[in-house]
Amino acid sequence: MDVPDVNASPQSHPGIAVPALPKGTGPLVCVDIGGTKVAVSVADGAGVRGRVTEPTIKKGERDALGQQVLALVERSCAAAGVSPGAIVAVGVSSCGPFILQNGLIELAAPNICGGIAGQARGLPNDWTSVPLEAPLRQAFKNVRIENDCIAALEAERRWGALQGLDHCAYMTWSTGIGMGLCVDGRVLRGKHGNAGHAGHMFVSDNTDALCGCGNFGDLEALVAGNAIARRFSSQGYADAATLLIAAGQGDTGAVAIVDELCRVMGRALYNLVVTLDLQGISLGGSVFWHHRDYLLPRLQSHLDGKLPALTAGVKLLPAGLQDRVGDYAALALVS
Repeated sequence: MDVPDVNASPQSHPGIAVPALPKGTGPLVCVDIGGTKVAVSVADGAGVRGRVTEPTIKKGERDALGQQVLALVERSCAAAGVSPGAIVAVGVSSCGPFILQNGLIELAAPNICGGIAGQARGLPNDWTSVPLEAPLRQAFKNVRIENDCIAALEAERRWGALQGLDHCAYMTWSTGIGMGLCVDGRVLRGKHGNAGHAGHMFVSDNTDALCGCGNFGDLEALVAGNAIARRFSSQGYADAATLLIAAGQGDTGAVAIVDELCRVMGRALYNLVVTLDLQGISLGGSVFWHHRDYLLPRLQSHLDGKLPALTAGVKLLPAGLQDRVGDYAALALVS
């Protein structure tokens, strides 16, 4: 069931300094697609408003996700008092990877498409990709779709924690793991817009977990929110929140698990810094954000003092756009 947030605006979230859109700006639609939820808002000179969300659909026909987005756009417009026919542009910040089908973007997202890794992954469909751009372009003239971490990186550089940095990255630690990368002031995209899918790199010898992409033991399979539930529920930690709350309360078993998760994630962050010669990395996503005070110093410790010529002064930063980074990521694509 969708949850309206009709009054959502930059002003209603202290600490988020997003400039108001110019008066008269035609309404823009902001779509944030993740492995857990889809959120849609409308943005114009009155602010960002009419926010509605639903759990990401994973059953039905292959076009179910595209139809879900279109339905949420209708509901968001109704909540904001905007006619869908007045929409000027649609920005979509989406988990990936992307593939091109007849020149249009489809999602081959491991946390949505159950046909990639097969039945062992437990997703209730056999999709290997789902159409996204095609149904949106049938309804709207101007559509821009980017990987969610690339979009979040653009938003964080404009309005968030990465302002003024030309060599930086954004990382989400959420249902999945993803990154947006910027070097020499240029956002890296790659041949299909998939640059930054570092959640599927190998940084550990552990191979006890199946990722939705089909890999065993990659970064996402080991530390992502849904991986934590699969790996540690038998030890009494039903999900990431349960594990991290227990660790914060001093549960020795939970502390040991979280320290290992941070070691694995810390290696990935270190690899990014030394490979791309970064100045800073902004972190968001539900797993990180809700436990940032506990996780941030543990992750930073895997950078500090290691090869100082490349890591000295490099800071891991909480996302300046807080838990609304996905909404503003989509806005950054079309404003």
